[in-house]
Amino acid sequence: MGMRTMDQLLESRLAAGRAYFTREEAQAALGLGPHALSVALLRQTRKGRLANPRRGFYLILRPEDRTFGAPDPVRWIDPLMKYLALDYRVALLRAAAFHGSSHQAAMVFQVIVPRQLRGFGAGRQRLEFIYQAPSTFRQVNRPEWLSSLKSEAGFAKVSGLELTLLDCARYFHKAAGINGLAQIVKDLGGQAKPNVLASIAAHYENSSVRRLGYLFQLAGHLQQAEALRPFARKAKTSALLDPSIRPLPKELPRLHDKAPGWRLIINERLEVAF
Repeated sequence: MGMRTMDQLLESRLAAGRAYFTREEAQAALGLGPHALSVALLRQTRKGRLANPRRGFYLILRPEDRTFGAPDPVRWIDPLMKYLALDYRVALLRAAAFHGSSHQAAMVFQVIVPRQLRGFGAGRQRLEFIYQAPSTFRQVNRPEWLSSLKSEAGFAKVSGLELTLLDCARYFHKAAGINGLAQIVKDLGGQAKPNVLASIAAHYENSSVRRLGYLFQLAGHLQQAEALRPFARKAKTSALLDPSIRPLPKELPRLHDKAPGWRLIINERLEVAF
C-alpha cells in the first residue's frame, strides 16, 4: 500500500508540474512513520526516481532527467531556496547566458546568496553558491534590478542585465576570469541602461566598477562607460586589471600601462577581440 501511495504522490506532483517535495510534505501525504518514510524514500532514490540534493528536499526524476541525474536547477531552485528560507538570485554565467551571452557553456549553476552555503552536485549539474555580504545583498537584490527565468515549473529570480554585468565584474574569478568578463561585456554591455548601472554600482567595490567601466570603453559601449566614470574619479589608488595574477608577469612589455581615467594597471592581455 505504502509503495503505491508513494508512486501516486510522485505522479500527482509531476502532473502538477512540481518535480520536487519536502520530507514534511511526503510525511503529511503518506502518513508513514519516520522510519518507514526513510525506507520508502531511499528505495525510490536507489531506483533512480528521486534525487536528494539537500537534506529533507527531494527531486522527482522523469525518465528524460535520468541522463543528467537531475532536472535543470531552474525548475527547482526557487522552491529549494524557499525551503531554506533564504533570498537568492541566479547569477553570473547562467544569468549572462539568459541575457544572451552564451560563449561560456555554464556547467555550473551559480546562485548569489547572503549566507555561506556549500555547493553540491545534483546529477551532472553542479550548484555553486556565491556569498554576498547581507547588507549589500539586500540593497541590490531588488525586484526592479532582477528578472525572471521561466520554466515549465514556474519562475526563478535571476539578476537583471545591469546587475549581471556588475556581479560578473565583482566575482569575475567565478565568471570565466577577466576574459570571460570581457566577452560578457562585449555581448551584453550595449543593452545596459547607464542610469541603472550607476545606481547599482554605488553598492559595489570601486575597483570592480572601474574594471567594468574600462571594458565598456574597450568594447565601444561609451554611454555605459561614462555612467561609471565618476567612480574612477573617487579612486585613491590604482588597482590591477586582474588581481588574480601575482606576481606581475614580467613578460608583458607594457606592464605598467595605466588605463587612462580608470586608475587600473593593465597586467593581463585580453584575448577578446573588441
